[in-house]
Amino acid sequence: MEVTKLISTKEIAKHKSTSDCWIVVDDQVWDVTDFAPEHPGGSSLITRYGGRDATKAIIEDNLPLDNFIGNLDRSTINVDWAQDPASNVSPSSNPTQVRSDNEKPPLHSIINSYDFEKVAAETASKKTYAFYSTAATDCWSRDMNESMYKRIWFRPRVMRDVSRIDTSTTILGNKVNVPLFICPTGLAKMIQPEAEKALARAAQSTGILEILSTSASHPVEDIVAEAPGHPFFFQLYVNKDRRKTEELIARVNKLGFKAIFVTVDAAGRGKRESDERLVVDELVMSPVTGERAKTDKKGGGLTRMMGSFIDQALTWEDIAWVRTLTDLPIVLKGITTAADAKLAMKHKVDGILLSNHGGRNLDYSPPSILLLLEMHKCCPEIFDKMEVYVDGGIRRGGDIIKALCLGATAVGVGRTFLYSLAYGTEGAEHLVEILKDEMDSCMKLLGVRDLSEVHPGLVNTSDVDHLVPGPEAGEGYPYAKWRPRPRSRL
Repeated sequence: MEVTKLISTKEIAKHKSTSDCWIVVDDQVWDVTDFAPEHPGGSSLITRYGGRDATKAIIEDNLPLDNFIGNLDRSTINVDWAQDPASNVSPSSNPTQVRSDNEKPPLHSIINSYDFEKVAAETASKKTYAFYSTAATDCWSRDMNESMYKRIWFRPRVMRDVSRIDTSTTILGNKVNVPLFICPTGLAKMIQPEAEKALARAAQSTGILEILSTSASHPVEDIVAEAPGHPFFFQLYVNKDRRKTEELIARVNKLGFKAIFVTVDAAGRGKRESDERLVVDELVMSPVTGERAKTDKKGGGLTRMMGSFIDQALTWEDIAWVRTLTDLPIVLKGITTAADAKLAMKHKVDGILLSNHGGRNLDYSPPSILLLLEMHKCCPEIFDKMEVYVDGGIRRGGDIIKALCLGATAVGVGRTFLYSLAYGTEGAEHLVEILKDEMDSCMKLLGVRDLSEVHPGLVNTSDVDHLVPGPEAGEGYPYAKWRPRPRSRL
């Protein structure tokens, strides 16, 4: 019987260059020198773990058996060797801060969405958490997204038969167990190697929907293969090279996606200062453009890299062009005024997503839940013409109910799903379970049995009503009579 060779950490640490790279996965030592360039996550994901334990980052099924060298001699492990190179912590200066999966609290101890963020803040790399959590300039829109939900009060009804609760509904004709979708996010692989694949499995098992991003960490074909038969939506950033967008939509059509969400609020990219302040200490590549992150005189932000391909010339007339490329329902993601909601209705799109991009682009954009109130005040007819969704700031099942009472068909959650990926698929499933349980409790205490019974009379919005502009706002409120000065002819 062959005895597997034990290999010391001292020996493993010698092999950490791109031309001679060993890694450890689940105590098994592998030579990945030739394999690294072919890895689906990019060679940088492997080489930064050269000579170290890469269990957190590498999926063993991808490794060729011929490259297996032996098993790790655990008796040789020390703190310096065990340090995750992505953690940004100097083990020699503070060995108590060494981060590992074992340090995460057990999943069952996570009892609300805030707990997921706390774990991510403590266990993800500083760069990862900064990129996910930050928002534009003063982060005011990000914070107000959440804060405004807390200023809306319930008006419960009692003595109703709520012995059975039903949270199911449909989104663009697709049945879901909860009126919830996973918002499209970029670079999900920074926190978990399977990224959108893990979320896809969670979406299928919990009966919700995932919107796949143009900037997803894996090819869309690989993601949808994780949940065969399950519906997916696709988020589209229109590329400056329109030919690439045409090719991408052709792939989406072929894969059987159920709708296309066209992002319309990304003509510019927000100044996300927490992201900029931390230098890029690892190679991160855009899955769309192939561009690699780098630190320059403007800082180490990943935001500039990710948005460099987006077409800033997108106009309302381009909706007709998108329609020539697909028969799928079209939703506009990033509507923030009633005026634009009316234009969306005029162009006969199938839905709008009221969103300020999580506060990540234009700071001081209106909080998302207030946009629902603006729609009711200025253009209530849109609720009969298209489906209306909202995202941003949703942390509780009660927040979902508030949005539904105010006319939303469904809501989206983004950052918290990224944070839940610290626990992989099970983490995302657990998040959905938490939100659904909170919805169940909220509905019972409101006297609501199913979502057909929610309505504006169940909420009190008087604390924020004065913040909502009326129909008189128009395009120039409160400066409707103002005219621009003539240009100087110097």
